[in-house]
Amino acid sequence: MADHSATAIGRVKPDQVLKHSILVLATIVALAPTAFMILTSLKSQEEYTFNKVGWPQAIVFDHFHNVLFESSFFSWMLSSVILAGGAVALSTVVSCLGAYAIARMQFAGRSLLFSTSTSLMAIPPVVMIVPLFVLYTQLDLISTYEGAILIYAGLITPFSVYLLTSFFHTLPKEIFESARIDGAGDFLILLKIVIPLSLPALLTLVVVNALYV
Repeated sequence: MADHSATAIGRVKPDQVLKHSILVLATIVALAPTAFMILTSLKSQEEYTFNKVGWPQAIVFDHFHNVLFESSFFSWMLSSVILAGGAVALSTVVSCLGAYAIARMQFAGRSLLFSTSTSLMAIPPVVMIVPLFVLYTQLDLISTYEGAILIYAGLITPFSVYLLTSFFHTLPKEIFESARIDGAGDFLILLKIVIPLSLPALLTLVVVNALYV
């Protein structure tokens, strides 16, 4: 048993030790702000003034009570859920349709459409604030969920189309040919074949876009 353990230890390569050490260090650095936030939330206001970094001497939950029951925390969370869910759902539907058309359908201007959509990712959102404000004022969409959802969906759709188009290109063309021989149209192929095969990419896209919104 001891010989087996010694052999296993001997098989550990220096580059593996270095790689795992770097990963552990990166994990500690990433979790440090979260740990600091949790420890700070368990301190009283008075203790925090003289003990900002150390462990709390007396654990208090007053801050949690104030946030959950004496503020609009749940209202804020509901707004975030509505905005993120609405924008991601709208963008995902539009992106699936657009990416499938670009990746698997033949029509004039397909390459130009894809290039234009991809180039929109380079436009910083801040340059659109004034024209969007003027437009939304005319459409009476200021301070509405619908207006915010449309903006966020528009911001995340170019990246979504780019990612899904690249993924749809990797699907075997034989699957599409077999589906067409069986009489399936483009929409049925997208719904029954492409989307089920693309669930990993779609889930990744939903998570990334939800975090952005």
